[in-house]
Amino acid sequence: MSAIDPAFATFLVGLPKAELHVHIEGTLEPETIFRLAARNGVALAYESVEALRAAYAFTDLQSFLDIYYAGASVLLTAADFADMGRAYLARAAADGVIRAEIFFDPQTHTARGVAMATVIEGLTRALDEARAGGMSCDLILCFLRHLSEEDAFATLRAALPFRDAFIGVGLDSSEVGHPPEKFARVFAEARALGLHVVAHAGEEGPPDYIVQALDLLGAERIDHGVRCLEDADLVARLARERVPLTVCPFSNVKLRVCDRLEDHPLRRMLEAGLAVTINSDDPAYFGGQIGANYVETCAALGLDRAAAARIARTSLEASFVDAATKAGFLARLDAHLAATAGA
Repeated sequence: MSAIDPAFATFLVGLPKAELHVHIEGTLEPETIFRLAARNGVALAYESVEALRAAYAFTDLQSFLDIYYAGASVLLTAADFADMGRAYLARAAADGVIRAEIFFDPQTHTARGVAMATVIEGLTRALDEARAGGMSCDLILCFLRHLSEEDAFATLRAALPFRDAFIGVGLDSSEVGHPPEKFARVFAEARALGLHVVAHAGEEGPPDYIVQALDLLGAERIDHGVRCLEDADLVARLARERVPLTVCPFSNVKLRVCDRLEDHPLRRMLEAGLAVTINSDDPAYFGGQIGANYVETCAALGLDRAAAARIARTSLEASFVDAATKAGFLARLDAHLAATAGA
């Protein structure tokens, strides 16, 4: 990887930006997993923090998910969820994040007997504290696509008493063999409730999954979407319609979507006119927060200040906030760019 100028790295981390693709359960560091396991009396399959971290040698999405779900098993109380949320939001703020739209997977927890209220209460506590400190943040409820449509419907309805606590729904977990069309009716109900819609598509799944997410789910953003480059017509559509793509470079390398960061398609996506953003996905498992994703991706792909600023601007423009709030975000970005113009 190319070396990066320290001043440029500081500029990248300091860019006011939105993180639009982060799974809160994927922010649990091994140290936190062991601390919560001890607090809650949960037995882990790993004897030490080091042994758990050594297991983070994933060969594909499923091998990651196996460990991801095991890590989430330590989350039992509202205090656990609040602690996890606080830790992520503090790290995000240090990386220049002024807007965070955070995925959470209630089915991962309700299947273990943890109540929906416990999950949402804990996360909301952390978000409220961050908002009081000036951070803009909201939750997006994700359905696990390897589970049934019936389970997704049940999850949506169980969450409705807490409707004010989340702004949208998403679709995540194992992509291959679980096309978006499987959940078209659930997403139609979510849209009728006024919820925003996003969906993971085109990571390991084919470009057609992106088309399905747009046309059958009504997705306003595509999470990942890197395989769109295999379909020229789809690329043209995504560029024309300015569909935001929440790309996660470290994740794509860790899960073998591409072999090296230098091989990542993000630069080609930018050159194709796509609305690309950079995000951390599951930072505890994939080797870095959003700031590191910006720094190392720009170094690996030779992206300059203008390209990085374009990515940050796209992230803020793609956020689910009202026009006045968005204008405020963009003004903060412009002020940062003006203040660092000679740096």
